[in-house]
Amino acid sequence: MAPAERYGYSVARLRAMENRLLDDALFQRLIESDGLDSAIKVLGETVYAPWLMEMKSNEDFDSALGSELNHVYSEVSRFAPDEGLVQICRMPYDFHNVKVLIKSSVLSKQGGERRFDLLTPLGNIETDSLVMAVESEEYRLLPYGLSRVIPQALSLWEQNRDMVEVECLLDSTLFEAMWKMVKALSMPDVEMWFKRKLDAENIRTLIRLHRIGADSSYSSKFLHPGGWISADRMISVLSEPIESWGRLLSFSDAGSVFGIVQDSADLDSILMVFDTILDDYVTKTLDGAKYGASDPRNFLRYLWMKEMEVKNLRVILVSLTNGSEKERVRRLIRNVG
Repeated sequence: MAPAERYGYSVARLRAMENRLLDDALFQRLIESDGLDSAIKVLGETVYAPWLMEMKSNEDFDSALGSELNHVYSEVSRFAPDEGLVQICRMPYDFHNVKVLIKSSVLSKQGGERRFDLLTPLGNIETDSLVMAVESEEYRLLPYGLSRVIPQALSLWEQNRDMVEVECLLDSTLFEAMWKMVKALSMPDVEMWFKRKLDAENIRTLIRLHRIGADSSYSSKFLHPGGWISADRMISVLSEPIESWGRLLSFSDAGSVFGIVQDSADLDSILMVFDTILDDYVTKTLDGAKYGASDPRNFLRYLWMKEMEVKNLRVILVSLTNGSEKERVRRLIRNVG
């Protein structure tokens, strides 16, 4: 871990950057816009303006959102005392890109087209380097366990033709790599954050498995070890009514996310907002960082808030494109700040 004085300077820079985050009033203005074109004009008054000017059309807003997020990651990387804090946040995008390339490889063998357009520059590994490694089958220099898991994933596909199994294998490797990097940082508060984030991801998965009626033996492979709530304890509640999960998991902070569940009949409507609730739970796990002038978690907190900002914008702009009900959209807005 870098000396505290170096974090004092870098946290001060993050505080200044927080002033550029969009507030709730701006989100409400966007929601109340007459349509997509009107919303883009409002967004043009913010830090997203330079990227909006590069769009081919207003429907291309996703590229502008990605460009701003990539710009922020690059900027923060330049002054982060411990680069691992930024790499942890970017690592899921590396695994997203690997999934895209594996699916593209499968599609091409079936006569389809490769979808390199779905790759994102938000990962730690340059997309060109990753494409070259996968295309040439030269995986040995890839980090985060990818040199091992990519050939395993391709072999698994050849054996059972089940892409869900492939994604499950890649997700397990992702969380293993993230945990390894967290441990290497030797920051107890960051370890606590990761465990809570892992609980949130497992709960998100468990709810989806419950909805499709999956049994315990099938579900266990989708849950990841290392959180405050063991995978076995998670599995034990799967067969119980979802309104009892909060009580059964009350020994953990994550059990509080079930406060809105009154009965199973509400499940379909609850699922619509549960991703939002879990994202807000992760946000709360980092709230304490804002009171520490040299707390390393401020990097995680700022980057997470930026991710939530982009997610909010995507929800709003997509809803305006589709003409969704405004009140429904408001329920999907994450807390930023």
